[in-house]
Amino acid sequence: MNEEQFLIQATVFLAAAVIGVPLLKRFGLSSVLGYIVAGAAIGPWGLKLAGDVESVRDYAEIGIVMLLFLIGLELLPSRLWELRRSVFGLGAAQVAVTGAVFGLGAWALGVTPGAAAIVGFGLALSSTAIGLQILIERKQLATPQGRAGFAVLLFQDLAVIPLLAVLPVLAGREAGVVHSAGGFSPLLTLLLFAAVVAAGRYLLRPYFRTLSTVGSQEVFTAGALLVVLAVGVFMHKLGVSMALGAFVAGMLLADSEYRHAIEADIQPFKGLLLGLFFMAVGMSVNFGLIGEEPLKIATLVVALVAVKAAIVYGLARAFGEGRPSAYALAVVLSQGGEFAFVLFSLAAGERLLPGGLADLLVAVVTISMLTTPLLVNLLHCLPQRGKAAAPKGAAPPAEDNPVIIAGFGRFGQIVGRILATRGIPFTALDVDSEQLDFFAQFGEKVYFGDASRLDLLRAARADKAAILVIAIDELEASIRCAEIAKQHFPHLKIFARARDRLHAYRLLDLGIARVWRETFHSSAEMAGRVLTELGLPDSTAEETVRIFTLHDERLLRRAAAHHADMPKLIEIAKAGRAELRSLFEQDRR
Repeated sequence: MNEEQFLIQATVFLAAAVIGVPLLKRFGLSSVLGYIVAGAAIGPWGLKLAGDVESVRDYAEIGIVMLLFLIGLELLPSRLWELRRSVFGLGAAQVAVTGAVFGLGAWALGVTPGAAAIVGFGLALSSTAIGLQILIERKQLATPQGRAGFAVLLFQDLAVIPLLAVLPVLAGREAGVVHSAGGFSPLLTLLLFAAVVAAGRYLLRPYFRTLSTVGSQEVFTAGALLVVLAVGVFMHKLGVSMALGAFVAGMLLADSEYRHAIEADIQPFKGLLLGLFFMAVGMSVNFGLIGEEPLKIATLVVALVAVKAAIVYGLARAFGEGRPSAYALAVVLSQGGEFAFVLFSLAAGERLLPGGLADLLVAVVTISMLTTPLLVNLLHCLPQRGKAAAPKGAAPPAEDNPVIIAGFGRFGQIVGRILATRGIPFTALDVDSEQLDFFAQFGEKVYFGDASRLDLLRAARADKAAILVIAIDELEASIRCAEIAKQHFPHLKIFARARDRLHAYRLLDLGIARVWRETFHSSAEMAGRVLTELGLPDSTAEETVRIFTLHDERLLRRAAAHHADMPKLIEIAKAGRAELRSLFEQDRR
């Protein structure tokens, strides 16, 4: 593909997404369905504006890799350990039971035992991209069904590895102890995997610390992308799923001070590439095959979705999920998955599946993906079943802290320390990577990132916080942070630190009522001590400071409306001083 063709194809895909997604969102449908429909419209069975489905899917699968990386960023190892029952209990049961049911069904229909096993376990897999994206879109990842859905999808990604490895055995080749994808023995694969985890644990923090000291946003973004892709490619060479490798890399950074900055940088790439993946799914729908055997394919799709949903619902209930949660989980996991494409293609290549059967299964899996957004919307219309409330007394997600402190220098860290003494959790952000190491020595957890960026505030969960403390040193960054917070997070109560009076004027001009001048109160307190040393009674000194403070606050707000008019400011200041002297003279009488 030459440069001109590439640009034309990119234009076509972007135009299809820009038209298709908003159109379906307007009808209350999922953006996932919008991308799939857009892909079908421009694909080989639509307008024929884009035809190389395999190449598109290869590139687009990087979106799934980035999605799993971001999920890993959200999941501390301790929280993964809490999910072990869901991952290795519910997840393993779902794959085993669903695989067995579909495998026996295929065998009963005349498929050979080996091929039936491949069909069964291939259809047991669900779409990681569609399932997680719907949970994220509907803000359900932290709900009971969200946690259970993630656990099942994670186990499915783990299960793909032995499934791919066993294909050569079923084919009768002498490769039973070798991974078909990577060519490494299982023991060597395990050792290399452990080496990657160990290296990531001790090298990733210094790596991002070095990048942050460069002071270039572009270099930091490039470094984050390099980590995701490099780990994914290396894991793929080991015969491990790229997505699973990226998930592990994300987990290694989950408790890092750079996680919010990395998340903000990766998020746009993930969104675009994941959208491209869904468009590739739409392009790959074989409408010719559907036209030849519509009833057969429709029956198989309904059977796949209905049987799979029923099994997931039953298992979810057996593992203690409530009825609403089990309904939601059943719908989210009811479709076939993207790894089925890989499994069926490899099986056809090994002559374990007839080519016609593999094509039929790919068509069924693809169409089943189309049904999920529709079923989710349908379930959403049934409040008695679709609304899964969190259990009473459940704690909020670990990083949905009520307070965000933007800037953790000499001002912000005092606020943080006082909050910590009362056990109030907060998320602190600062752009000085050297300061982060200094704070870490004293047990302070501070994340790297520029809080004047909208994407970083979103990554820090500003939409879930109650209070934003702006304690940024740099004046313009402080003002930008205040503007963005006022515009995009109007529910936040903002407490802003001002370096000086002019800084305070600009903050007040933005409508921020809670402004603290950095040195004002400490200077006023010192002045009170000076008065007592000069012989004034403590009560008189305290009252003097109190009157002065109240008067100066009123004067500040009066002057804020004229802060760009210097002659007017001078006039207000002189009038204020005269008024204050008058107050004290009256007090002395």
